[in-house]
Amino acid sequence: MEMKATSGGAEGQREIYHQKPENKDEEKAQHSEDEQEKHKEKMGKKTLADVIQEMKTFLWNSEKKECMGRTAQSWGLILFFYLIFYMFLAGMFSFCMYGLLLTLSPYTPTYRDRVSPPGVMIRPYLHGFTIAFNVSEPSTWTPYVNSMHHFLQAYDDNVQEEKNIECPAGQYFVQDGAESEEKKACQFKRSQLQNCSGIEDPTFGYSTGQPCILLKMNRIIGYRPGYGTPVSVNCAVQKGNESALKSVDFYPGNGTFDLMYYPYYGKLTHVNYTSPLVALHFTDVKKNDFVPIQCRLNGEGIVNDVTNDRFLGRITFTLNIRM
Repeated sequence: MEMKATSGGAEGQREIYHQKPENKDEEKAQHSEDEQEKHKEKMGKKTLADVIQEMKTFLWNSEKKECMGRTAQSWGLILFFYLIFYMFLAGMFSFCMYGLLLTLSPYTPTYRDRVSPPGVMIRPYLHGFTIAFNVSEPSTWTPYVNSMHHFLQAYDDNVQEEKNIECPAGQYFVQDGAESEEKKACQFKRSQLQNCSGIEDPTFGYSTGQPCILLKMNRIIGYRPGYGTPVSVNCAVQKGNESALKSVDFYPGNGTFDLMYYPYYGKLTHVNYTSPLVALHFTDVKKNDFVPIQCRLNGEGIVNDVTNDRFLGRITFTLNIRM
């Protein structure tokens, strides 16, 4: 009988042995699962009132005099720390900005060694670079005319005579003196644009299908275009039949930017400066068709053949004049 009991006990021990986890990782995983189940059971026993009470206790514990787990002294210390910390950051930032501003001039850029040659822009500019209108429908070209008159207000002869001075043509107007000293500007009168001035023909040729377009170079402080030779302008059909553009008149003169309007000293000191213009009068252009036209600047130091910049030293626009 004893042998049988011993045998039965051994088999039971073997069964118990086989029920144990094979390694410690499985034992830990099983323990973790047991803990999660106990936590779920515990949470499941909580009522809504218990949860609300715990939240109230967290917000204000009257026994420990704690607000959100911190005493008044603890909150005071942490707020004081962050106050000092952010004051230090603000002071350091202000000091760095002050040091940076001391190295900059409000009148002239500090570094100009990478300034590109000037870009080009046109007026009127309303709906992109396509100027389309019907001669027989004034409502289609009136917005272009109004834009031209508005733009040329600063070039009125009486305004230029009042604010600016007459300068000798053909040479740079270099002005010495303090950097902050106000600079004088040379007159560019509206009447110099002749048939494109809007004085004799208030419609700038749009009413007859011979529109005027104004071209100007972008301003660059200290830039002297042409290296002593005036920069000129020429226009041609960009793509397609060259006969679509038979005649273009340029104003003033032969379509050049006179040297006396350069260099430019910036808007803070060159207060009354008005950019010189070249007017393009398209007297004979193909009607009832889209004519792409490209106008280029030509002169020493002018770049007009960069493929990834359509405005550097050139500009392309389209005329669509319907009769």
